[in-house]
Amino acid sequence: MSKIHELTPVLADQIAAGEVVERPASVIKELVENSIDAKSTQIDINVKDAGLNSMQVVDDGIGIENDDIKLAFKRHATSKINNPQDLFKVHSLGFRGEALPSIASVSDVQLKTSTGDEGTKLHIRGSKIESIMPSESRRGTSITVSDLFYNTPARLKYMKSLQTELSKITDIVDRLAIGHPNIAFSLVHNNRELIRTSGRNNLQQVIGDIYGARNLKRIIKINNQDDDFKINGYISLPELTRASRNYVTIILNGRYVKNYNIFKALTDGYGSKLMVGRYPIVTLNINLDPTLIDVNVHPTKQTVRISKEEQLCNLISKTVYDAIFPQNLIPDAMNRDRAVKPHYETSQIQMDLNKASTHYPISSLENFKDNNKSYDLDDTIDESVKSDVEASNVENSIIIKNKSDLSSSSVINFKEKYDNESDALPFGETKSELNSDESNLDDVEVTRFPNLRYIGQLHGTYLIAESDNGMYILDQHAAQERINYEKFRTEIGDVSDDQQNLLVPIVLDYPASDAIIIKQKIDVLHSVGINIEIFGKNSFVVKQHPTWIKGSDEEETIRSMIDWVIENKKISVASFRAKTAIMMSCKRAIKANHHLDRKQAINLIDNLSKVQNPFNCPHGRPVLVSFSNADMERMFKRIQDPHKSE
Repeated sequence: MSKIHELTPVLADQIAAGEVVERPASVIKELVENSIDAKSTQIDINVKDAGLNSMQVVDDGIGIENDDIKLAFKRHATSKINNPQDLFKVHSLGFRGEALPSIASVSDVQLKTSTGDEGTKLHIRGSKIESIMPSESRRGTSITVSDLFYNTPARLKYMKSLQTELSKITDIVDRLAIGHPNIAFSLVHNNRELIRTSGRNNLQQVIGDIYGARNLKRIIKINNQDDDFKINGYISLPELTRASRNYVTIILNGRYVKNYNIFKALTDGYGSKLMVGRYPIVTLNINLDPTLIDVNVHPTKQTVRISKEEQLCNLISKTVYDAIFPQNLIPDAMNRDRAVKPHYETSQIQMDLNKASTHYPISSLENFKDNNKSYDLDDTIDESVKSDVEASNVENSIIIKNKSDLSSSSVINFKEKYDNESDALPFGETKSELNSDESNLDDVEVTRFPNLRYIGQLHGTYLIAESDNGMYILDQHAAQERINYEKFRTEIGDVSDDQQNLLVPIVLDYPASDAIIIKQKIDVLHSVGINIEIFGKNSFVVKQHPTWIKGSDEEETIRSMIDWVIENKKISVASFRAKTAIMMSCKRAIKANHHLDRKQAINLIDNLSKVQNPFNCPHGRPVLVSFSNADMERMFKRIQDPHKSE
């Protein structure tokens, strides 16, 4: 008897569901993507008990034709592709024809749909159609999924807590909303609204709805393109980071994808401005010809292959770098949300109050009544001021006691008089004076790094300095690291013949597996001046080293560099030089609890002001923080809210 047999359609669907439907969030993803493909402008998602009870997706899309409803729940039935060529130019989010049959095989599904004419209602459970009947003709589709995994209880054992499953659902809805800002999304869980976007095609607004409006002050827009790729989106400044990579959203032709190389290109664009273990908030839209992308790699379609991926990564890194570099990246010590904007010098305005009063006469204000409370001017104005007001001979004074007085002839005449005086400006200014002041603002030079004056040192670790805008605290170790890093980066990049001969050559022994890698990457070591030679079966010898390796730690430094080559088998020359510069800068930097004299401190600040990036050490930590004048006035209560009388 034959041992091989064909699986039943139901069992085959359940096996396929194991790839497509991993958890409730997978169901939401597939159903919402179908709604997006149906040209919906509004998609409402209603979830109960994190989807383990029920999930409903309602859209206003084109709906499903009556003749196609049963066919839509058969495996590999789709309207998205017709021939093998279509597989390599997919424009839609779905195309495999697996989502609906996979979902229906492990749950109870209720479908209502209409193209705007006659509607249809379908009930299918465990791949078996229970009923089909006419329904209302509202254009769009409503699909409700309940009793998920009712016939595969083993799958339920792998479900996490309700909070975890709900977080997965909100995460995928967030990504889809970011990828399609032209669609209004809403997510409701147990009658509580969690997400709502407007659908106004404003990506920045969607980001604010998801990540918080206050964070919009610390994100910047990016936009670039080349012959094959067009990228745009928003990236956070280095001061706004998270400990998780989950805040990076990559949208490829409208599809949310996960791609390590693109993620690495984003972080490479930040360079050393990101702290180790911290990640930015990024929304990146990538548009390219569908023929350059293969989405038929994984059933969930979140993993894709991209042609010319290296070219795309280079474009992304350069775009991020160009956007971040001009920014003033000094963190606010008060950790307040702030927009990055230029500082303009201001001076106190002096004005002649008597001159101002000729433009805006002060009437004899007697009583003002509001909410049955009376405020007498005589009780609040100083006697000397009151006498001056009373002495002034102001003609045609207007007194308003009640709301009805606003309709008096005197008020109407006053309004007509000053409406016609279009050239009048407050405080006796003229238009030429005002325009002159405005033009001066355009001439103000905006600088990235302030002009600092050294004050002193704190605990042998921090330098205190001031500028016209406030006070600054510098980490002397981080500052020296940044200065050294840019110095070594230049020296290592400009490989010269300057070598220091060793009196006793350094012999390095490695196991055979490591020796093979070193021999393959020996050119990378040579690119930074480490001229090692093969010395036996699995040994190497170093007879000289570059002059920028100083001190008595030559062997330790060279071993560290070789270890990087072994650990990172695909390391490039550029990244290898950068890592070497970081290591050398840290070794040569001033340490904490090291006291500097005034001349040394001033020289350190001066050298810091000349580097390309004075804001972060090579590991991404801030070099300095600022306290603005307003910050300090607020701390010492010199700025207070005015007291209000009750």
